[in-house]
Amino acid sequence: MVWIPGGAFQMGSNRFYPEEAPPRQVAVDGFWIDTTPVTNAQFARFVAATGYQTFAEIAPDPCDYPGVDPELLQPGSLLFVPPEGPVPLNDHAQWWTWSIGADWRHPYGPDSNLDGLDDHPVVHIAHADALAYANWAGKTLPSEAEWERAARGGLDGKEYAWGDELAPEGRMLANYWQGQFPWQNTLDDGWLRTSPVRSYPANGYGLYDMIGNVWEWTDDWYVLSAALAKKAPGCGCTPRNPRGGHQQDSADPRDASTRLGRRVLKGGSHLCAANYCQRYRPAARFPQAIDSTTSHIGFRCVLRAELI
Repeated sequence: MVWIPGGAFQMGSNRFYPEEAPPRQVAVDGFWIDTTPVTNAQFARFVAATGYQTFAEIAPDPCDYPGVDPELLQPGSLLFVPPEGPVPLNDHAQWWTWSIGADWRHPYGPDSNLDGLDDHPVVHIAHADALAYANWAGKTLPSEAEWERAARGGLDGKEYAWGDELAPEGRMLANYWQGQFPWQNTLDDGWLRTSPVRSYPANGYGLYDMIGNVWEWTDDWYVLSAALAKKAPGCGCTPRNPRGGHQQDSADPRDASTRLGRRVLKGGSHLCAANYCQRYRPAARFPQAIDSTTSHIGFRCVLRAELI
């Protein structure tokens, strides 16, 4: 793990997506954070020690999904499958498919395995799975503010973890999508899917893969940044160790079929592209339903003073 010094920094951005705005000054106490995302090898040791089954390995309870075809209520996860050509970018079903049998042991579908992937980030991980691993390891999951503080690497106010240019002098500094998402990947960074941790330079704090490769869970319920930025009347103070909203406020207002909450994901993934989802940045954030697992979501842990 790496020690992240406490202090104030500018959280958020007003240059990309509205849910990141407004930029605001916050402060966090110092904490330790994993140098890399949790890898398949690390997660395998946890499962061997505990016998844990992940969310994607357990058949969904029909009571939780009324009206869903029972044939679909089998263990599985969402798998990225690129279409053969350009498709509408407002239709996720063009590239995401429900794959029965996909899970952390079978990251590319039921016929795949982890051969050669020990040092890749574990994927198909639900928030509860990440929290179970963290508890076993004597750690916890980061808040959104802690995660963003760590990702910035001491470069306050910069758009990327290394500065204000995505690919300075053409150098690939993270695993993200080059080309026209979701059908054309030019592989300038050398990777079609996940990459081994430490494949790209560390940030200013010595952390790897904070940007790209896989999205990472935080422990904050999702609300708009504008709501988090509000201060009590007459208070000009800098919020310290801010946390997200409440579970009941985090559910997707467009989905009346479920009231499951959404946690904040950070960092973007190998599927973020210039023409779609430019979230390979410290300020970027995404609301992910806690019952949803995919082939591009992983996590890392933190250790705070009260846990030592």
